[in-house]
Amino acid sequence: MSKSTTLPISEARRKIFDIAEDVQRPNRHYTLTDKGRPKAVVLSVDEYQSLIETVDILNNPLIMKDIKKGESEYAKGQYSTLDEILKEEGYVQVSRNNRKISQKKTAKAS
Repeated sequence: MSKSTTLPISEARRKIFDIAEDVQRPNRHYTLTDKGRPKAVVLSVDEYQSLIETVDILNNPLIMKDIKKGESEYAKGQYSTLDEILKEEGYVQVSRNNRKISQKKTAKAS
């Protein structure tokens, strides 16, 4: 869940170092107000870059077409499991200590 804090810009100025540290925690951001109206938002660089990347994806019609196609195929049961893909790619799965480990098959030298 996202935690949003609203502060007047004048108060944020006094607390800027604390705010900069606080927004490093996941899903934290601050809305800064001027005369009670929102003026700016402060969030971490990681959160900002994630938002920009999401907007870029949503604005790319080719990617969105692929996503919708994948969702449709999944809904129809038209998908491969990880085990199936690994097998197709030549990996074998070995059980060790109740964990599956995938290893690429290697060609035997003659």
